[in-house]
Amino acid sequence: MTLTVREERLGAWWVLRVEGELDLVSAPTVRRRVHDAVAEGRRDLIIDLSGVRFCDSTGVGVLIAARRLLRSCAGRLRIVLPAEAGGEGSHVNRVLAALGVLRLFEHYADPESAARDTTEPLPT
Repeated sequence: MTLTVREERLGAWWVLRVEGELDLVSAPTVRRRVHDAVAEGRRDLIIDLSGVRFCDSTGVGVLIAARRLLRSCAGRLRIVLPAEAGGEGSHVNRVLAALGVLRLFEHYADPESAARDTTEPLPT
């Protein structure tokens, strides 16, 4: 399964829509897209993971690194982790929760909700 990353603007936010498998082979693509966005001056970023069907520890590492990068330049990162019809949540949601890192991220059901939220996150 290949990975695709599409970029679009949603109000003041930039959305990276990731689809496919986020693993050892594909994670560098997402890492590069995040770094490119920051290098271009984009500081408000939403990573939409609703199209990700599999995520391994390398993918989780990319998300944590993206959070760290954006925080270091006074940026904001939000991720999209929609619930599946079965009510258990997305695969990525379950992986992040199992590893104990879900709490590190502001997460939303869709990019529009993430872009509309005007509350500031609690410092961590």
